[in-house]
Order: sequence, then C-alpha cells, then structure tokens
Amino acid sequence: MASPRATEVVAITTKVREKEPLLRAMMRLARKNGVSNAKVSLLCKSMPYLRNLTKAVTWRLVCFLAMLPLTFLQGQVTPAAARKGLYLPYLEGKNIGLVANSATVAGDQHLVDLLVQNGIKVACIFSPEHGFRLTGEAGETIGDTVDPATGIRVISLYGKGKKPSREALQPLDRVVFDLQDVGVRFYTYISTLTYVMEACAEHGKPLLVLDRPNPNGFYVDGPVLEKEYSSFVGMHPVPVVYGMTIGEYAQMVNGEGWLKQGLRCDLRVIPVGNYTHASRCVLPVRPSPNLPGMDAVILYPSLCFFEGTSISVGRGTPVPFSVYGHPDLGYGDFYFTPVPVPGASLHPSHEGVRCRGEELSGYLAGNPHDSGRIVLRWLLEAWKDLGKREPFFNDYFEKLAGTGMLRQQILDGMDETEIRRTWAPGLAAFAAMREKYLLYP
Repeated sequence: MASPRATEVVAITTKVREKEPLLRAMMRLARKNGVSNAKVSLLCKSMPYLRNLTKAVTWRLVCFLAMLPLTFLQGQVTPAAARKGLYLPYLEGKNIGLVANSATVAGDQHLVDLLVQNGIKVACIFSPEHGFRLTGEAGETIGDTVDPATGIRVISLYGKGKKPSREALQPLDRVVFDLQDVGVRFYTYISTLTYVMEACAEHGKPLLVLDRPNPNGFYVDGPVLEKEYSSFVGMHPVPVVYGMTIGEYAQMVNGEGWLKQGLRCDLRVIPVGNYTHASRCVLPVRPSPNLPGMDAVILYPSLCFFEGTSISVGRGTPVPFSVYGHPDLGYGDFYFTPVPVPGASLHPSHEGVRCRGEELSGYLAGNPHDSGRIVLRWLLEAWKDLGKREPFFNDYFEKLAGTGMLRQQILDGMDETEIRRTWAPGLAAFAAMREKYLLYP
C-alpha cells in the first residue's frame, strides 16, 4: 500500500505535469514536500537522463527521488574515522593520545580498536564530560581510570582539570580528537576541543581532528554569546546553534585567535565524506547519556534553555530532551515522573514527583516550519503559565543563553518574533565570520 506522502507526491505531479515544464514542476514538488534545495540541485543534475524517458516513467522516477533521503542521493555520509587511508599514514610509528568516548566509532568498530588493529600505538585516551564509556551524568566529576576492554589509561578531561597536562602530553607525538558534537554551544565537547587545542599549542603537539557530521549543521540561530557570560557551557562568541562541524569549529578557534594569548594550534582536519550542510544525519550511537535518540538531538537547542529554569526536560525518564513539564504546570496532556537513572541522571529535577507537560517526539518532523530554528514558544508559554506563580529562572539561565538580555526580554513580555529580531545583527556578523572556515557546501 502506498504511503500517504507517496500518494500526496503523485497527486501533486499529476496536477502540474501537463501544465508546466519538467524543471518548474520539480521545484514546485520540492516546495510542497519540504525537499531541500540541495536535493533539488541533485535532481536537476539528472535532467539530461530524464529527457530520454517517457513522461510516465519520468514522473515516477521524480516522485521516488523526492522521497529519498538526501544522503542516499549524495552517497553515504562517511565520518573521517572511517576514512582510514586519509589519516593512518600520518599516525604510523607515533605515540598517540586519543580524545574519544564510546560514540567514537567507524562503522561498527570503535576507533581505538581500529587504530590498534592497524598497528597504531594508542598511549592514552582523554575522555570528556560523561567519561569514555558515557557512564557519567551531566556535570558529574570523572576520575582517571583504565579502560577494561583495552587496558589503555583513560585520563579525564572532566575531573580535576579540563585540559591535558604537560605530563600527559610529554610522551605523545600526536593527539587525535574524535568526538561526536551536536552543533549546540552549550554542548561541552567544543569547550573540551578548545582546551585540547590550547594544551597542544602550549606544548608543541600536533592535533588531528577526525571530523563528524553535525546533526544540527543545517542552520544557524540564537543569541551570540557575550564575553561576560563565558563559561564551560559557552566559551566563544558564537550563537547557540552555529551550523559547523567540529572540524570547521576547530579551524575557527584557531583562525580567530580564541586560544589563550593568541596561541595557534598545529591543526589538521580530516573531512567527512559526502557531507554538506544540507545533510540530515542520523547518529549511529547516542552522543551522550541524555541524548538517546534523534528527537532529543534535534530538540536539544530549544529545550536546553529549560535547564536554567524550574522546568524538567525529562531527565530521569526514557525520553530526556523530548519532553518538558513541571508538577504545577497548568497545561499539557503528557505526564511523567523523573526517577534516578544510573549513568544518566542520579538526581533529576522533580525526582519522584509527577510532572505535567508536553511530549515532543516527532514534533519537528510533523511541523517543518519550525525545523531549522530554535523554538522559543515552549519556553515563553511555560513562563506565562508558571513564572508569575513561583520562582522560574535560576542563575544558570544566563550561562546557557550567553546573554543577560533573553531573561529580561521574557520578563518584559516580548514575543518570539520581537526576541528573534534582536538576534539578527549578531547572527549576520557571525555568518560572515563562519563562512571563512567552512569545509563543506
């Protein structure tokens, strides 16, 4: 049986195919069905081949292509770790320090295993927030360990210090950085990247970044961080969603002189294969304990503002960052009770208390007009309902927002359109800076 979307596509093509040239019809088809410009471009490249087909066959082919994922049309998106021919020669015969966690995979193999099997000496592993095996909750201090699966020493970059020490770097010839980022400023892996770059620059160690696709890399949005609000959840003057891979971001940190005392890191980036900023990527492994699936990854830029309020984002449930709620919220038909979850959230907000709110899984797929931007509506609605009855904001809110303006704008009753208008100048300036460091179209 044909899917509803397939039926809709066929119906649209039937209406237009007799009245419009093929290319115009394809563009209309794209607009009606949310097909990206990148996919339309790829479809248009196939035009010479389509002209030789009958109308009936051509339109069936167009309908089929329009429903395919863009990544299928381009070829499979391949993280740099899986492109071993591009980086193994650079690591041969060297002592390597690897910045990684359990999401650092190449296909179905962890990068540590791939390197060892190819004769690369992994002297130590540096682990970010949540630890090497993603067993630490957000903000939990992680100590140094030995990885039981490999016997390799694991040095925490989320414990006593957040930067590799001189002693840890001294025996190394190269440092390799491979973490799956999600393209959001308050996701701390880009802060770990900055400290690793700084340490490598200070101690003369080359850094190799194995790039990965950014699941939120198809847009740029949010307030640009102001210097006085710099912290580990936001170090640099970038918007909440910055639309860059972690390799591109590393080039920007270097190029803009954001390392301490203007240091520059000896940096190499191995690019992702078949990736563009229009790509919509599904991560094969959760990037951190509380982003268990793609709904959470895509909703994270919008819902994480609630971490600076009394609202729960579902930590302590099976669906963190896909729901929000509060025991006293006056609307919503979804109920949940946060409980301790070892390795993810030992003491979640409103632990053991039934919360009322909204469940948002699948929301952006069903509401494409909200895709590609931060959705402020949920924050504003929760404030209007709850904020005047009990304390709502906490001091963490400004660190997440990167500015003192957003809280005040909400208190002043500004709507989403008015707030977004104040972001425009900063976003325009950032877009010009960002352009210099992009590796992908």
